[in-house]
Amino acid sequence: MQALVDPQLKGIVTRLYCRQGYYLQMHPDGALDGTKDDSTNSTLFNLIPVGLRVVAIQGVKTGLYIAMNGEGYLYPSELFTPECKFKESVFENYYVIYSSMLYRQQESGRAWFLGLNKEGQVMKGNRVKKTKPAAHFLPKPLEVAMYREPSLHDVGETVPKAGVTPSKSTSASAIMNGGKPVNKKQDYFQGKQLAKCRYTNIQMRTVSLWRKIQFPA
Repeated sequence: MQALVDPQLKGIVTRLYCRQGYYLQMHPDGALDGTKDDSTNSTLFNLIPVGLRVVAIQGVKTGLYIAMNGEGYLYPSELFTPECKFKESVFENYYVIYSSMLYRQQESGRAWFLGLNKEGQVMKGNRVKKTKPAAHFLPKPLEVAMYREPSLHDVGETVPKAGVTPSKSTSASAIMNGGKPVNKKQDYFQGKQLAKCRYTNIQMRTVSLWRKIQFPA
């Protein structure tokens, strides 16, 4: 039984630097925006592998997960739900983009992305384009850490934080998992074993690339 509760997933503690010139930060109440200050603890996030090239982004100080609802709004979630899953893809110039695993444009199929505008404010996922600086993040890893697997909850179980947009599981403008209902348990466990052995290589490559940028030969 002890092995079941021990940390099993290898992720990183990192800051996420947006190409717009801001570090993503989560305030004590869970509100998200960008800051120029790279020394505050509010910019520290746990990147936890929850599938193959899929991560959960959790504020280190708050313990809250970043989630995206069916209207494209970002919000803090106390529980880990399918809305907290983001696909992590390496874009040009070593930047990384994070897209919702649950929602996308209904007609075009275009993904919804995490992004900051030129003023450092978070944007609706359906307004962010992967080719624009708003969607480009550069992880600045501080350390490798071991994490327990988050327990997956239904979207309806999420307790909205005061003053932020509540989660919605469906939307006329969104399409879920390619238009098919999401089997949450199957979606969570698929790729979990692959993630344990392959995600480490992805994250270590990110660390290696960042070191090359910081300390060029």
